[in-house]
Amino acid sequence: MSTTMTEQFSKGLEDVVAGTTSICTINPDTETLLYRGYSATDLSQNATYEEVAHLLIEGRLPKKRELKRITKLLVQERKIPKPLIKVLKLIPLKSSPMDVLRTSVSFMGALEEARQYSIEDTKQIVYSIMAKLPVALMSWYHLSKGGDLPKVNKNLTYAGRFLQMVTGKDPSPLEEKIMNASLILYAEHELNASTFAARVTVSTLSDIYSALTSGIGTLKGPLHGGANEAAMELILKFKSPQDAITGITSMIEKKEKIMGFGHRVYKKGDGRSVIMKKYAKELAEMKGNQKLFEIAEAVEKTVKEKKGIFPNADFYSAVAYYLLGIPIPLYTPIFVLSRTAGWSAHVLEQLSDNRLIRPRAIYVGQPARDFSPIERR
Repeated sequence: MSTTMTEQFSKGLEDVVAGTTSICTINPDTETLLYRGYSATDLSQNATYEEVAHLLIEGRLPKKRELKRITKLLVQERKIPKPLIKVLKLIPLKSSPMDVLRTSVSFMGALEEARQYSIEDTKQIVYSIMAKLPVALMSWYHLSKGGDLPKVNKNLTYAGRFLQMVTGKDPSPLEEKIMNASLILYAEHELNASTFAARVTVSTLSDIYSALTSGIGTLKGPLHGGANEAAMELILKFKSPQDAITGITSMIEKKEKIMGFGHRVYKKGDGRSVIMKKYAKELAEMKGNQKLFEIAEAVEKTVKEKKGIFPNADFYSAVAYYLLGIPIPLYTPIFVLSRTAGWSAHVLEQLSDNRLIRPRAIYVGQPARDFSPIERR
């Protein structure tokens, strides 16, 4: 018996299978996030972001020479085009940093020759974009604050260089490790909204710049990105753990949404949050700001007790970012810097066996009717 369109329908496409992928999955039994078969949480504690980017984009963990090549590329390709610098200076200082990233990718695409890129060409463009995006973002950000982009230490990792561009200081080994872990944990997450948007775009045989612009625009929406920013703003409202318990209890009673909790896929808890909680605690101890961590933990415990839901990757990532000295408006842009690897992997996979993504809809409008001349309406 054939399946009808009505039987296939699920609002928001929840649990609808839209294709196959070899990039990422969430184990249905353990709810473990896997990148090409490797545990994302294991990778976050043992690999660098450069290694994981290679894994996602090239399909395998790099050998020493391959890691050396991608590391060198991400340093060499950092310089942003002079026309882009002019554009960044024209972007209003009160703009969203997400708009800066979206505009930067789109404009870099406009500077390129309009042609159909091969898969190998696309890979090289991806590494160039990954190298340039942190520089474009932080050039605009420091400009908006009346400052200049700090000089960076080329010997640092991708994560370390980003932290240095934010704070102007060499990160400690622990700070660099935590930033690296966060980038890895945010790098990929199967067919989320922004990844699906990127795949839809490139399924028309559009280019990588257009696909990444679609991804950034989709991630900008508060139902997809922005939860880490909202979570941090909530935590900062409380002066003590007891204040947090009282405040969160009141929010729950009023049926207010608490950002940084719950996930459409994870029902038993988000393993990424466990890792970031551990790192946030270590960082709080190093910085002598255990109070902030204790407030966050009080929020977590209260939500668990009152609603039975767990923190997602955004909650403790926000705490870690705050302790790393990263301004809150940059939290979602970090998601972009990380997820560019995952989006690009999906773009390449889509191109390798492409079919235009064109779903159907169940029509609920008026039945067929005759046209009425304007004088009879």
